[in-house]
Amino acid sequence: MYRMLVPVLLLLALVAASLLSDRPLPRADLVMLNASEVNTLDPQRMSWMHDLRTARLLYQGLVANDVLDDDFAIIPAVAESWTISPDAKTYTFHLRKDAKWSNAQPVTAHDFRYAWRRALLPDLVSDYVNMFLNIKGAQAFYDWRQQQLEDFPDRPFDSAADRQRAAYELWEQTKLKFDDLVALSAPDDHTLIVTLERPVPYFLELCAFAVFSPVYEPLVAPYERPDPTTARLLRKPGWTKPGVLISNGPFILTRWRIKRDMRFEKNQYFWDKDNIAIDSIHIPSITDPNAGVLAYQTGAIDWIADVTAPYRGDMVAQKQAFLDEHAEQVAQYRAQGLDQFTIDRLLPNDPRAHTHAVSSFGTYFYNFNCNPTLPDGQKNPFADPRVRRAFALCVDKRSVADEIRRLGEPTASTLIPPHSIAGYTSPAGLPNIGDAKDQAERNAIIAQAQQLLKDANFPDDFIVEMAFNKDSGHDLIAQAIAKSWQKHLGVKTKLQQNELKIFREDLKTKQYMTARAGWFGDYGDPTTFLNINQSSNGNNDRAYNNPIYDQLLEQASTELDPAKRMAILSEAERIIVEEDLPLIPIFHYATIYMFDAHKVTGLSTHPRTKQNAYLIDILTDNKGPNQPKPMRHNAPAEAPSP
Repeated sequence: MYRMLVPVLLLLALVAASLLSDRPLPRADLVMLNASEVNTLDPQRMSWMHDLRTARLLYQGLVANDVLDDDFAIIPAVAESWTISPDAKTYTFHLRKDAKWSNAQPVTAHDFRYAWRRALLPDLVSDYVNMFLNIKGAQAFYDWRQQQLEDFPDRPFDSAADRQRAAYELWEQTKLKFDDLVALSAPDDHTLIVTLERPVPYFLELCAFAVFSPVYEPLVAPYERPDPTTARLLRKPGWTKPGVLISNGPFILTRWRIKRDMRFEKNQYFWDKDNIAIDSIHIPSITDPNAGVLAYQTGAIDWIADVTAPYRGDMVAQKQAFLDEHAEQVAQYRAQGLDQFTIDRLLPNDPRAHTHAVSSFGTYFYNFNCNPTLPDGQKNPFADPRVRRAFALCVDKRSVADEIRRLGEPTASTLIPPHSIAGYTSPAGLPNIGDAKDQAERNAIIAQAQQLLKDANFPDDFIVEMAFNKDSGHDLIAQAIAKSWQKHLGVKTKLQQNELKIFREDLKTKQYMTARAGWFGDYGDPTTFLNINQSSNGNNDRAYNNPIYDQLLEQASTELDPAKRMAILSEAERIIVEEDLPLIPIFHYATIYMFDAHKVTGLSTHPRTKQNAYLIDILTDNKGPNQPKPMRHNAPAEAPSP
């Protein structure tokens, strides 16, 4: 009888344990939607914006961006100070002694060195490995490791045991090679010295990027072992689980139920915990955008980080109607220099005002294939910059932004969103028919475009093919652009819609004529946009090649005077958007948030849209605005040299 009861009792115990583990927790101080399910919590393997947003909760790098500052300035984080050598190549970071991991162990320079070595391994296939290749010797190390891995399968071994032993020996060699080649050293626990191949004026911006975060070697290393067949490091993600993950950021991970939710609690060992206003964050997994908006409207959500509901254009229109009703007050507040969220907080609380369209660090554009011949072998008219310029002039960007997107997004005459990078002055760019002041100006633009096509001997019977992927309204945008080209240039067009995977492959292999595209900057420097048009860059989907443009980027890479460097880069962008037009900027993206500005503070209106959820405070009826202060503790002992 007892033996029969054992399985029943065991089953009951399992059911009870399941019920207890699923017991609802108290509502978190902040409940937010993060746009999509997190892919990874390994910072060196991150790429997507929602992953990076989560990383900034769990990890902290050497420095950070002051997201609540107009200039998005670099401020101390784990490094309390730093110095830069006169040749602008060597950075010496001094780590604060009170920085700790969530297990109370100190964060050391060795932790950063270990994490950056992981990012440099070709085994990891990091999307941002190029950022680390700025370090002296990093490219040589990467190439050496890659060659060793390519050669390993062909090496003869007497047995599987010998092959496995050789894989481990190669890993030990790799670590020694890193020490020998890469100019990244930790002379003591609180000093990290980095020497670059050449000056990189935005290197501190890179250090503020989440992929440069440290990871805790005693935790991570046991989950990484050489594959006995290929010698590549096999990485298991078990160290990123709740209750296992050790992190050094403002919060720790306490729950992660795939496709259900994530929960974070304040890290009691975080050095700046007293400046964190909230104690807990809950991120439910709501993948349906309509359900997300409904959850917000019922009070279950405090902040939606990216509203993608198909009717969001109507939401933005309702917000604008609300602002129009209070136009006089809005004008007064704007004249005082107040930002959008502060103005919303000063106006009456209205549900329509909970939608916020914020300029983003990204641009939607159309590519031209600049190769001399097209995929079918015929001569490519778009190899001539006069043709590209003519087509660029005759895009009605205003109708795309106002009638199709309807998100308050500004039309774009430049690739880099204006005012998004401190110290950078944007070129004027080309005019376009949609932004013409009157019909006379519009007619003049059209006449100019038609003359350019005539000068370039554009063939009368040529059919312009326009490639785009399904969803997200790309078809409507393509139809509007095609209509403009047909009407004003008299050309025939053909729309080509493909699945996203096929579309992306066609872009990379240049199997297209014209195609929709977009780009978001990764760091606060013009090169994050301009480099994609460099002739040798892997993201140059246009096959654009201008030695003068390449030379300007090369010249900027060695210019130590910040103002002169920015002027060089502005000239490079001018060539792109006024002369050569390998792409047509259409509009600068907006990100749509939902939150009640009378309740939620600490979010930034800066176009870099790098929101840090740990800076949020939730206001109550008896609590005045208590916006958390950005971390400005201990300015660098020696100001960074140019």
